Amino acid sequence: MKRFRFAAGTALALLASTTAMAQPKCGQFTIAMIPDTQNYTDYTHQKAAGYPLDGVELFYEQMRWIAANARSAGGDIVFATQVGDVWQHYSEWTDPEHEVRGFRAMPNSGSSEVAEGPRKETRAFEIPAAIRGFEILKGKLPFSVVPGNHDYDALWTDPAYPPQPERKDSLRIGLRHLGGLDGFRSAFSDQSEFFKGQPWYVDAHDGGADSAQLFTVGKCRFLHIGLQFDAPDASLAWAKRVLHRFPDVPTIVSTHKYLDRDGSHADTPALDQSILDHRDNNPQMVWDKLISENDQIFLVLSGHIGGQGYSVDHNLAGHEVHQMLADYQGRWQVAKELGWKNANATLGDGWMRLLTFRLDGPKPSVQVRTWSTFYKKFSTELPDYAAWYKAHEGMAKLSDAEYLKRDDFSFELPDYRARFGRK
Repeated sequence: MKRFRFAAGTALALLASTTAMAQPKCGQFTIAMIPDTQNYTDYTHQKAAGYPLDGVELFYEQMRWIAANARSAGGDIVFATQVGDVWQHYSEWTDPEHEVRGFRAMPNSGSSEVAEGPRKETRAFEIPAAIRGFEILKGKLPFSVVPGNHDYDALWTDPAYPPQPERKDSLRIGLRHLGGLDGFRSAFSDQSEFFKGQPWYVDAHDGGADSAQLFTVGKCRFLHIGLQFDAPDASLAWAKRVLHRFPDVPTIVSTHKYLDRDGSHADTPALDQSILDHRDNNPQMVWDKLISENDQIFLVLSGHIGGQGYSVDHNLAGHEVHQMLADYQGRWQVAKELGWKNANATLGDGWMRLLTFRLDGPKPSVQVRTWSTFYKKFSTELPDYAAWYKAHEGMAKLSDAEYLKRDDFSFELPDYRARFGRK
């Protein structure tokens, strides 16, 4: 009978290797994805305006829950990303920078109350309310905020593309453009109370409209890049410089408009900034020019379009990029239960996304769950969840089980080891 012997050094090396494999490198952790909060901070959705509750309190409740469940408070949330449309209304008719460049504006018509024109309450109530909400997270965990289309100072219709009421698509309201981020920077610039001097806030562009955060979990580092709406070429060039500064670090990108409910890159002609301005990039262009070309980006998060969406595309290196949409701003069950009859007076019902990462095992994966800080339940724990929201979000053809899977599912990261094994 043959006996195999290993040298003492070899045995110790094997033991050390086995021990290292058994020890968690990253550990389990969660990222909180905060969808559009515009209907919570909307000045018309408060008791003072006749609404049955103060919508802003649901927003604060979300922030308090994240802070209470942060790693610093004994929980497992290590990072939070708000994906834009922090507040609701505009504050200017046009912005000076676009006027200087020759842009012309005509009044918006044929759509929502929000688009009718600027409101003084934006800066008097909505932006201060947003600041108070994020003050709850200050010092508790790293976080990011990106500007959505509602967070720009101005929204106007371009007179070269006026409303076409006879059309059945979104161009019936004309082609619209956004401009000015003074209001956003007053809250979330790189010099704000939230980010100035923070070691995890590692870079910014355009005064903080684009930003980068680096956070560490266990022995693992992750990079997050936040991009403004239809990010201009200068934003994408900046993002590439940040990626080169932190090569091979697993990277998550958050931006407001990116994915549609069917998993395609969002195509919204009436608000496609690239049509009017050659500097800007719609979601497909952001994929082509940035995401597909940079292998360290493995996850993209977005809001803007009501409901949920998920897809996987392969980048130029042949690796998977997981892309996710979550936007619950159109949900108004809370107000309905309080006897409110206006279905347009939506809130969001406290829903947010929780992404729990398990990267240390043989099959790295992410579990996606949807949690309401109002109902204090996951989507799968509410028997009426599909009945409340399915039809309203354009998913009436799905079974209840299929609809629930859009808000509660897991996905594997099969090429994560090959890309980031040493990180």
